[in-house]
Amino acid sequence: MNIHTDRYPAISWTLALVLALLLGMTTASQAAPKQKNIILATTTSTQDSGLLDVLLPIFEKKTGYFVKTIAVGSGQAMTMGKRGEADVLLVHSPAAEKAFMAEGNGINRRLVMHNDFVVVGPPADPAAIKATKSSATAFQKIAQAQTLFISRGDNSGTHAKEKAIWKAAGINPEAQKWFQQTGLGMGQTLSVAAEKKGYTLADRGTYLALKKNLGLDILNQGDALLLNVYSVIQVHPTKLKKINAEGAQSFSDFMVAPETQAIIGSFGIEKFGSPLFFPDAGKSEDALGK
Repeated sequence: MNIHTDRYPAISWTLALVLALLLGMTTASQAAPKQKNIILATTTSTQDSGLLDVLLPIFEKKTGYFVKTIAVGSGQAMTMGKRGEADVLLVHSPAAEKAFMAEGNGINRRLVMHNDFVVVGPPADPAAIKATKSSATAFQKIAQAQTLFISRGDNSGTHAKEKAIWKAAGINPEAQKWFQQTGLGMGQTLSVAAEKKGYTLADRGTYLALKKNLGLDILNQGDALLLNVYSVIQVHPTKLKKINAEGAQSFSDFMVAPETQAIIGSFGIEKFGSPLFFPDAGKSEDALGK
């Protein structure tokens, strides 16, 4: 378009300005991102261990997305997914996750990492569980000694694992005076156990991250039953129109990317001498812990 500024200077400059503004608005409209907010429902262990404090800034800088993290138990995270209140989940309750997928609530469940659970308690170890190799046996000894056990009691992945161990031990601890439930996350439950000098089940990552201020020792570990596997799941995009499917896909891809997996594998080494999590992207779930 040829604008003759010499014949109609006032009109031409006005027209040029309008055209420039329109062009700018069009360009801005084309460059404007789609929904950039992602709601991540995850476990308190990924939050309390400090792992998300490392990963999320990298993801946000790399992609331009902003992640709103809601740290709850795995069960509650999946309930949020069912209601369409989260876009993507990072959870560690495999049996519940498989049910979540079978019900059509999620897509693209992928392994991210694993660590393990540990039974921790006061150094005096009043139930004498330190010599036991089986977590079920350790729980039996706690019940027999009627020493205080602090349960999360929050339908989290940790709580699900704890219930599986009680079942393997052949014990129903409900309504027992020595058995108390907090309804709280991992970090807070560890604090309660420390304050009351009781036993509890914890994921190793959160325990190590908070160990310095707890005064609790690892008294039972290494049992195959204590394997703790984390997966990322995209909430099914048809659950609600407001689901940020593209953002969920981007986050899921990021969590299993080689660069992210390398960060996960090195997280904790400098501070604790060993990683808090072990990367599992692309592995078979059946092969883990073997």
